[in-house]
Amino acid sequence: MATANARRRLRENPLGVTVFLTVVGYALVVGTFVLDVPIYPDLTNAQVNALTHATAVINALTTVLLVAGWYWIRQGEVAKHRAAMIGAFTLILLFLVVYLVRVGGGGEKEIVGVSTAVWYAYISMLAIHILLSILAVPVVLYALILGLTHTPAELRRTSHARVGRIAAGAWILSLVLGTVTYLLLNHVYEYEFMSTILPALWP
Repeated sequence: MATANARRRLRENPLGVTVFLTVVGYALVVGTFVLDVPIYPDLTNAQVNALTHATAVINALTTVLLVAGWYWIRQGEVAKHRAAMIGAFTLILLFLVVYLVRVGGGGEKEIVGVSTAVWYAYISMLAIHILLSILAVPVVLYALILGLTHTPAELRRTSHARVGRIAAGAWILSLVLGTVTYLLLNHVYEYEFMSTILPALWP
Protein backbone atom coordinates (compact mmCIF):
# COMPACT_ATOMS: atom_id res chain seq x y z
CA MET A 1 0.00 0.00 0.00
CA ALA A 2 2.78 2.42 0.93
CA THR A 3 4.55 1.70 -2.34
CA ALA A 4 1.35 2.26 -4.30
CA ASN A 5 0.72 5.55 -2.52
CA ALA A 6 4.26 6.73 -3.17
CA ARG A 7 3.97 5.79 -6.83
CA ARG A 8 0.69 7.67 -7.09
CA ARG A 9 2.21 10.79 -5.53
CA LEU A 10 5.15 10.60 -7.93
CA ARG A 11 2.79 10.18 -10.85
CA GLU A 12 0.50 13.03 -9.83
CA ASN A 13 3.22 15.55 -9.03
CA PRO A 14 6.45 14.69 -10.88
CA LEU A 15 7.58 18.32 -11.02
CA GLY A 16 7.16 18.86 -7.28
CA VAL A 17 9.06 15.68 -6.45
CA THR A 18 11.77 16.69 -8.91
CA VAL A 19 12.18 20.07 -7.24
CA PHE A 20 12.33 18.48 -3.76
CA LEU A 21 14.92 15.86 -4.72
CA THR A 22 16.98 18.45 -6.61
CA VAL A 23 17.11 20.72 -3.56
CA VAL A 24 18.13 17.79 -1.34
CA GLY A 25 20.89 16.81 -3.76
CA TYR A 26 22.20 20.37 -4.08
CA ALA A 27 22.13 20.76 -0.29
CA LEU A 28 24.27 17.64 0.19
CA VAL A 29 26.86 18.88 -2.27
CA VAL A 30 26.95 22.47 -1.01
CA GLY A 31 27.09 21.26 2.58
CA THR A 32 30.09 19.10 1.77
CA PHE A 33 31.98 21.80 -0.12
CA VAL A 34 31.13 24.88 1.93
CA LEU A 35 30.11 23.88 5.45
CA ASP A 36 32.75 21.21 6.04
CA VAL A 37 30.18 18.95 7.72
CA PRO A 38 32.10 16.50 9.98
CA ILE A 39 30.40 13.33 8.79
CA TYR A 40 33.13 11.98 6.52
CA PRO A 41 36.13 9.84 7.50
CA ASP A 42 39.59 11.36 7.25
CA LEU A 43 41.22 9.97 4.12
CA THR A 44 44.86 9.62 3.19
CA ASN A 45 46.12 10.85 -0.17
CA ALA A 46 46.30 7.23 -1.33
CA GLN A 47 42.65 6.72 -0.42
CA VAL A 48 41.67 9.91 -2.24
CA ASN A 49 43.49 8.59 -5.31
CA ALA A 50 41.71 5.23 -5.05
CA LEU A 51 38.30 6.91 -4.82
CA THR A 52 39.23 9.19 -7.73
CA HIS A 53 39.89 6.17 -9.92
CA ALA A 54 36.68 4.53 -8.67
CA THR A 55 34.59 7.55 -9.70
CA ALA A 56 36.22 7.48 -13.14
CA VAL A 57 35.22 3.84 -13.59
CA ILE A 58 31.68 4.60 -12.42
CA ASN A 59 31.44 7.50 -14.89
CA ALA A 60 32.70 5.35 -17.75
CA LEU A 61 30.13 2.63 -17.02
CA THR A 62 27.39 5.25 -16.70
CA THR A 63 28.33 6.67 -20.10
CA VAL A 64 28.13 3.21 -21.68
CA LEU A 65 24.67 2.65 -20.21
CA LEU A 66 23.42 6.06 -21.33
CA VAL A 67 24.62 5.57 -24.90
CA ALA A 68 23.14 2.06 -24.94
CA GLY A 69 19.85 3.35 -23.54
CA TRP A 70 19.72 6.08 -26.18
CA TYR A 71 20.41 3.51 -28.91
CA TRP A 72 17.81 1.07 -27.63
CA ILE A 73 15.00 3.59 -27.43
CA ARG A 74 15.72 4.64 -31.02
CA GLN A 75 15.40 0.96 -31.93
CA GLY A 76 12.09 0.74 -30.09
CA GLU A 77 13.46 -1.59 -27.40
CA VAL A 78 11.71 0.06 -24.46
CA ALA A 79 12.50 -2.56 -21.82
CA LYS A 80 16.24 -2.43 -22.55
CA HIS A 81 16.13 1.37 -22.60
CA ARG A 82 14.39 1.45 -19.25
CA ALA A 83 16.86 -0.97 -17.68
CA ALA A 84 19.85 0.99 -19.02
CA MET A 85 18.56 4.32 -17.73
CA ILE A 86 17.71 2.94 -14.30
CA GLY A 87 21.17 1.37 -14.20
CA ALA A 88 22.79 4.68 -15.19
CA PHE A 89 20.88 6.53 -12.48
CA THR A 90 21.84 3.92 -9.89
CA LEU A 91 25.49 4.30 -10.86
CA ILE A 92 25.31 8.08 -10.63
CA LEU A 93 23.92 7.77 -7.09
CA LEU A 94 26.89 5.54 -6.27
CA PHE A 95 29.17 8.14 -7.86
CA LEU A 96 27.65 10.86 -5.66
CA VAL A 97 28.29 8.86 -2.49
CA VAL A 98 31.89 8.05 -3.44
CA TYR A 99 32.54 11.61 -4.62
CA LEU A 100 31.18 13.25 -1.48
CA VAL A 101 33.18 10.89 0.74
CA ARG A 102 36.30 11.67 -1.29
CA VAL A 103 35.87 15.44 -1.18
CA GLY A 104 34.50 15.60 2.36
CA GLY A 105 37.15 13.31 3.76
CA GLY A 106 40.21 14.15 1.72
CA GLY A 107 39.71 17.19 -0.48
CA GLU A 108 40.46 17.52 -4.16
CA LYS A 109 43.40 17.67 -6.53
CA GLU A 110 44.60 20.55 -8.72
CA ILE A 111 46.52 20.29 -11.96
CA VAL A 112 50.00 21.85 -11.82
CA GLY A 113 53.06 22.27 -14.00
CA VAL A 114 51.20 22.92 -17.24
CA SER A 115 51.36 25.69 -19.81
CA THR A 116 48.82 28.50 -19.77
CA ALA A 117 47.10 27.09 -22.87
CA VAL A 118 46.73 23.64 -21.32
CA TRP A 119 45.52 25.11 -18.04
CA TYR A 120 42.80 27.17 -19.75
CA ALA A 121 41.72 24.19 -21.86
CA TYR A 122 41.56 22.00 -18.76
CA ILE A 123 39.72 24.53 -16.60
CA SER A 124 37.23 25.25 -19.42
CA MET A 125 36.36 21.56 -19.79
CA LEU A 126 36.13 21.21 -16.01
CA ALA A 127 33.83 24.24 -15.74
CA ILE A 128 31.52 22.93 -18.49
CA HIS A 129 31.53 19.48 -16.85
CA ILE A 130 30.54 20.94 -13.47
CA LEU A 131 27.91 23.28 -14.95
CA LEU A 132 26.29 20.50 -16.98
CA SER A 133 26.35 18.22 -13.92
CA ILE A 134 24.46 20.84 -11.93
CA LEU A 135 21.94 21.67 -14.65
CA ALA A 136 21.31 18.03 -15.56
CA VAL A 137 20.10 17.04 -12.10
CA PRO A 138 16.47 18.28 -12.30
CA VAL A 139 16.11 17.29 -15.97
CA VAL A 140 17.38 13.77 -15.33
CA LEU A 141 15.18 13.38 -12.25
CA TYR A 142 12.09 14.59 -14.08
CA ALA A 143 12.62 12.26 -17.04
CA LEU A 144 13.29 9.34 -14.68
CA ILE A 145 10.21 9.99 -12.56
CA LEU A 146 8.00 10.14 -15.65
CA GLY A 147 9.55 6.94 -16.96
CA LEU A 148 9.03 5.07 -13.70
CA THR A 149 5.42 6.13 -13.17
CA HIS A 150 3.94 5.86 -16.66
CA THR A 151 3.48 3.07 -19.14
CA PRO A 152 5.15 3.35 -22.57
CA ALA A 153 1.81 4.28 -24.10
CA GLU A 154 1.22 6.99 -21.49
CA LEU A 155 4.71 8.39 -21.91
CA ARG A 156 3.89 9.31 -25.51
CA ARG A 157 1.47 11.90 -24.10
CA THR A 158 4.10 13.43 -21.79
CA SER A 159 7.28 15.41 -22.29
CA HIS A 160 9.40 12.37 -21.37
CA ALA A 161 10.98 11.92 -24.80
CA ARG A 162 11.87 15.60 -25.24
CA VAL A 163 13.15 16.02 -21.68
CA GLY A 164 14.94 12.68 -21.88
CA ARG A 165 16.90 13.74 -24.97
CA ILE A 166 18.04 16.91 -23.23
CA ALA A 167 18.88 15.03 -20.04
CA ALA A 168 20.83 12.27 -21.78
CA GLY A 169 22.69 14.69 -24.06
CA ALA A 170 23.77 16.96 -21.20
CA TRP A 171 24.62 14.00 -19.00
CA ILE A 172 26.73 12.22 -21.62
CA LEU A 173 28.65 15.39 -22.52
CA SER A 174 29.29 16.09 -18.84
CA LEU A 175 30.57 12.55 -18.27
CA VAL A 176 32.83 12.65 -21.33
CA LEU A 177 34.36 15.96 -20.27
CA GLY A 178 34.74 14.63 -16.74
CA THR A 179 36.61 11.62 -18.08
CA VAL A 180 38.92 13.79 -20.19
CA THR A 181 39.75 16.07 -17.24
CA TYR A 182 40.30 12.99 -15.05
CA LEU A 183 42.83 11.61 -17.54
CA LEU A 184 44.62 14.95 -17.86
CA LEU A 185 44.79 15.44 -14.11
CA ASN A 186 45.70 11.92 -13.05
CA HIS A 187 47.56 10.35 -15.96
CA VAL A 188 48.94 13.06 -18.25
CA TYR A 189 50.05 15.95 -16.04
CA GLU A 190 51.03 16.40 -12.40
CA TYR A 191 48.72 17.40 -9.57
CA GLU A 192 48.79 18.50 -5.97
CA PHE A 193 46.27 17.92 -3.22
CA MET A 194 44.12 20.74 -1.89
CA SER A 195 41.45 20.92 0.79
CA THR A 196 38.70 22.57 -1.26
CA ILE A 197 36.81 21.79 -4.44
CA LEU A 198 37.41 25.14 -6.10
CA PRO A 199 40.61 25.28 -8.16
CA ALA A 200 42.75 28.36 -8.38
CA LEU A 201 41.41 31.03 -10.73
CA TRP A 202 44.72 31.46 -12.50
CA PRO A 203 47.59 29.14 -13.51
